Amino acid sequence: MSHLEQKIIEEIRAEGPINFEKFMEIALYYPGHGYYAKESTKIGRTGDFYTSPHLHPVFGAMIGRQMEEMWNLMGKPGIFHVVEMGAGMGYLARDLLEYLKGSRRREDFLRCIRYVLVELNPSIKAAQQTLLNDHLNRVEWVSELKDIEPFSGCLLSNELLDAFPVRLVEMEDELTEIYVAYDPERGLVEIKKPGSREIAEYFKEFSIGPPEGYRTEVNLRIRDWLHDVNGKLLKGFILTVDYGYAARDYYSDDRSRGTLLCYHRHRVNEDPYRNIGEQDLTAHINFSSLKKWGEEIGLKTAGFSSQGTYLVSLGIDEVIKELYGEHPDPFETAKIKGLVLPQGMGESHQVMIQYKGEGGMNLSGFSIRNQAKRL
Repeated sequence: MSHLEQKIIEEIRAEGPINFEKFMEIALYYPGHGYYAKESTKIGRTGDFYTSPHLHPVFGAMIGRQMEEMWNLMGKPGIFHVVEMGAGMGYLARDLLEYLKGSRRREDFLRCIRYVLVELNPSIKAAQQTLLNDHLNRVEWVSELKDIEPFSGCLLSNELLDAFPVRLVEMEDELTEIYVAYDPERGLVEIKKPGSREIAEYFKEFSIGPPEGYRTEVNLRIRDWLHDVNGKLLKGFILTVDYGYAARDYYSDDRSRGTLLCYHRHRVNEDPYRNIGEQDLTAHINFSSLKKWGEEIGLKTAGFSSQGTYLVSLGIDEVIKELYGEHPDPFETAKIKGLVLPQGMGESHQVMIQYKGEGGMNLSGFSIRNQAKRL
């Protein structure tokens, strides 16, 4: 039995069964032992999963292109903050800054950038600092969002919200919530309790009426995160890239077992109670909640689209020519296609951009098919 599993059992013995959200929080973030909080965690091809920046540097270049457009729409302020949360090993930050550094016509924008990485894990922070060694003059680190002074610019995240702890619910005769208990003979086991009023209100808010036997997730942490971000963002954008759907697709009848998955050494399983602290736990996000809760606190929705459509509309063909010429290497092209095509990350990942302030809504990444109204 691992140290982390012992801590969970101690928690259950002291407080009684814990809801799945609490279990997931401990499994991922318990200091020194949770998946994202221990020194041995590796993200990328040598770890348990990889993200778009690991697939190809052109993804970071495209986000750099987007940051420049945002800066222009904001009137080219003298300081433009890029605040990245959940930056992994730092590849997105490196590729973004390398792209801007490699273009003379972007020198004015590059001089205005202040890049802030929000990273609590000391070993991951050290890896980021090594990777970003050539850019340390414009990069700084904070442990938590609350440590940042109010800023203008863009709050950026790539596959962050899907790692927020979620509630697990199941519909029987009535809505129930999954709790984790301990049985000396069977170990950690699930039990069901009546669903809370908060969850019932969430289902009503998004017109969710699941049939009997339907099991799914509810991510309430997104609402708190939006409030925290809104409290720090004076003016500018929130750019979110993640797995997810609009509410009607997330809670459709054909997704009756939810989206919760576990990643261990690049293998996927559906058992969160094994490899505790050694595997990633993730659930897709309800982008309708991101939009609705954002608009309730004054954040405008600039656009929502699949990653592939967004990158094409933003001009990925132009960036490829800029970086690799008219005839890029076929090996590079194949990897880039993984960012855009439906069978890669082009359809599985969605992009949403929200805005605080006046104007700033005409983003080229949504000019082909702006899906904000479809949420």
